[in-house]
Amino acid sequence: MNKQDVLLEIGLEEMPARFMAESTKQLGEKVKAWFDAQNISFEDVSLYNSPRRLAALVKGVAEKQDDIKEEAKGPAKKIAQDDEGHWTKAAEGFARGQGATTDDLYFKEIKGVDYVHVQKFEEGKQVKDLLPALGDIAASLSFPKNMRWGSKDLRYIRPIKWIVCLFGQEVIPTQIAGVQSGRETRGHRFLGTTASIDSPATYVQTCQDQFVIVDIEKRKQMITEQLDALSSEKGWVIPVDPELLEEVNNLVEYPTVLFGSFEEEFLALPEEVLVTTMKEHQRYFPVKNGQGELLPHFITVRNGNSEALENVARGNEKVLRARLSDAAFFYKEDEKLVIEDNIKKLDKVVFHEKLGTIGDKLKRVTDISTRLAAHIGADDETKQRVARAASISKFDLVTQMVNEFPELQGIMGEKYAKALGEHEEVAKSINEHYMPRFAGDQAPSTFIGAIVAIADKLDSICSFFSIDVIPTGSQDPYGLRRQASGIVQILLDRHWNISFKELLQLAHIEPAHETALVEFLTQRLKHVLQAEHIRHDVIDAVLDVEDIEPYAAVKKAAVLEESVKQESFKETAEALGRVISISKKGEDTHIEPALFENEHEKALFDAYQQVEVAAAEHTAAGQYQLALDALETLKTQIVHYFDHTMVHADDEKLKKNRLAQMVKLAKVIQSFANMNNLIVK
Repeated sequence: MNKQDVLLEIGLEEMPARFMAESTKQLGEKVKAWFDAQNISFEDVSLYNSPRRLAALVKGVAEKQDDIKEEAKGPAKKIAQDDEGHWTKAAEGFARGQGATTDDLYFKEIKGVDYVHVQKFEEGKQVKDLLPALGDIAASLSFPKNMRWGSKDLRYIRPIKWIVCLFGQEVIPTQIAGVQSGRETRGHRFLGTTASIDSPATYVQTCQDQFVIVDIEKRKQMITEQLDALSSEKGWVIPVDPELLEEVNNLVEYPTVLFGSFEEEFLALPEEVLVTTMKEHQRYFPVKNGQGELLPHFITVRNGNSEALENVARGNEKVLRARLSDAAFFYKEDEKLVIEDNIKKLDKVVFHEKLGTIGDKLKRVTDISTRLAAHIGADDETKQRVARAASISKFDLVTQMVNEFPELQGIMGEKYAKALGEHEEVAKSINEHYMPRFAGDQAPSTFIGAIVAIADKLDSICSFFSIDVIPTGSQDPYGLRRQASGIVQILLDRHWNISFKELLQLAHIEPAHETALVEFLTQRLKHVLQAEHIRHDVIDAVLDVEDIEPYAAVKKAAVLEESVKQESFKETAEALGRVISISKKGEDTHIEPALFENEHEKALFDAYQQVEVAAAEHTAAGQYQLALDALETLKTQIVHYFDHTMVHADDEKLKKNRLAQMVKLAKVIQSFANMNNLIVK
């Protein structure tokens, strides 16, 4: 069977760079899913893009759908035929549903029962007759932001300008929003022209001839090679931020690297201001020397060739000079600020209409911070610094610099606080209390920063839960999941054995919200354990306890992960789990040793008393392997106990006493983990 390639290109007005990667991926997934659903065999799918196009090239596509040959099973013989052997309505309906007649039916025995069957055969259709559906696939793409244009009903990321749809050298007729497919693509807006694509195999080269590099990785490679060459030529160090590189790569069709300069006097500004101005606002790469010091130069990537680069550089220098002049003015004005004056201004800045101002939030964060510091055992001097750090942690939000460059919140606060004579760790915490800012970011390095970071995040989570603003599905407008993950990360980084319930009590949350909040925080811890490739049953075991301490849970999970691999642990887990199961029918009441009827009851009671103390001591010392070892010593006594003792005795006093013993013992076991959740073989 001959094979052809299929090309689908959607030509658009310039798309926002931040949406391109996900849109390209989505197109590929939808195209693959459609070919699979249509039983059309193919070899591979290559994805291409540029700011003005999304494209999928499907290689090695069969000219005809795969034929469908399968056996369908119907009702049992006693349902399919009556006593006289005539086909019933059930059999006739089954045959019709399979596109057959009762003449095609036959019986096959399955586990001693005869069932009616039929052979289904559906001849594959010509693929070129099915490919017009690719227009619907392209039209079905979803985007974070859409627009309508003209009189069209379609909502799309940007207006569609052209469509290329080819099967080999043949144009496949399809349309989207009135735009008909063809074989003509459009080159670079200024350097290229309209070009005809002979076949999918020539697509990449045809675009390149028109100054459009549609290969995503090749565009990126061109940028990095030019950056390396410039770095080598000038003796510069060019720090390449991967996210900025990705964004720049999605802004250009034909990349050409160039550099510009700015006045050395601007180097007096904090490095973060210069870098943020270049990267966040202008998409420039900063330049450093071998000692890591900023130089008065920048690198940018032009969407075009190397002609008249000097003019382009001068234009970029003019824009950057204006930006830096503004930054210098804001910085000079902010040097006049008084922290207390800024704090008063925060009383007029709304945090949320139902939760008050940022000033109100600062008061809550300060209260939580001081209680948390005391709970962990901070001395009086440290507690005073924690309170000061929390109370001024957001004063820079009303500075001119942060108003212009929101990305610098916390960073400028630290610099201004140091300049105004605040204690170094207090100043640093203003920056660190936002950490971790994103997945993979580091936790605060200072004690005070960690305390205020937890308090700030905890207040946000508890406050929004109190007004029923709770993340659902993909909706999390206030980043509460990220903040909960930050709390977990800090607790683990600091090795602080504080439970979720203790944290929530420090925040003075309403009891009605405690269960939901504990579950919310637990889910973030679960993700941490999953990232460590801990078995799912081990995760369930260590998280199914009365009061979860994140740091302890991670350590216990590591210990259990190794133990469940040991064949000898199976009997231990079963014995401990049996106690937990039976304990659910009892009450936590006093145990009466005088009611013991055999030596095994007494032996288990004695073992319980010893293990209760040992497990608690080892856990408090962070010796989780020793704590589990102590629990394992109960196995023999538990087995002997159940071999010789009927827990559910006829005598009600005996029954209650034995169940009470199970409850006490189960509490000790479950203080480590719920062994019933383990899957042991």
